[in-house]
Order: sequence, then structure tokens, then C-alpha cells
Amino acid sequence: MECKAIKQLFVGFKGKKNSSAILVSALSSQPCLLTNSFEGLKNDIENLSPGYDEVWLFGVDKGLETSVRIERVAEKDGIRRSTKLDVEDLAARFFKAGLKATVASHPTEYLCNEAYWHLLEKYAGNAVLIHIPTIKYFEKEWISKVRQTL
Repeated sequence: MECKAIKQLFVGFKGKKNSSAILVSALSSQPCLLTNSFEGLKNDIENLSPGYDEVWLFGVDKGLETSVRIERVAEKDGIRRSTKLDVEDLAARFFKAGLKATVASHPTEYLCNEAYWHLLEKYAGNAVLIHIPTIKYFEKEWISKVRQTL
């Protein structure tokens, strides 16, 4: 029996001191870094190849220090979109790798939510948004821990 490899895309936001940019650049030889504006990120997402099985979007949350938060939904103009990926399993994988993870069902209200909404639409729900700490709390060991969850 042949096993098909899952084609994954790792997405973060531009910025030399943006922990999401650092993480996705370490996870992939072809990371996608989104523009830090609503129109810019929409254009960036429209130009992405449709051929991915899973899209992992990493965004920064200033309120996080030692954990990650996995977002179940995105909302725009009163329309909610949900991930089809198993966020409970993902949280367990983060925990096994040594990172505390929570799952949220209330959409955020800024760029991360906007990007997530468009990615969920483009990839038919096969995307997930994971909030990580800012560069102040982000440690190099996080890269290997996140890599273990993939």
C-alpha cells in the first residue's frame, strides 16, 4: 500500500522580529509570509497555490507567554468558518511535544482572523490558526517542539 505525503503550507506574518516569521521560516524551505495589512494579506492569499492539503497559519498574541492557542473558527461580516482539522488532536500533540495548548472557539478580531478566514475559504476548511507568543517569550526550542507536532 502506498502512503501519500500530506502537502503542508506554513504561513506567518512578515517582520524580522515577528515570531511567526521566524517559526515558519525554520519549519519550511518555502514559507509564506503575509503582508501586515488587510488588503495586502488578501492579495497574498489569493496568489497562493491551491495544491495544499493542510495550511498552518501562525500568528502572534501578546497575551501568550508559555503556551499556544489553537483557533477553531474565524469570522468576517457575521460569517463564521471552521477548520476541518482535528484541533483537539493537535492540542494533544503540542502537549506531548512539551507545549501547553488551548483551543479557542471565539474568533480574534484583527489580522490573524482576517488571514484565517481567507485561508479557510481558499482551502475548504483545511487550515488552522495557531497563536504563539511574541519574540520576547519565543525561545529557539519552540521550533523543535512545534516540528514534533507536524
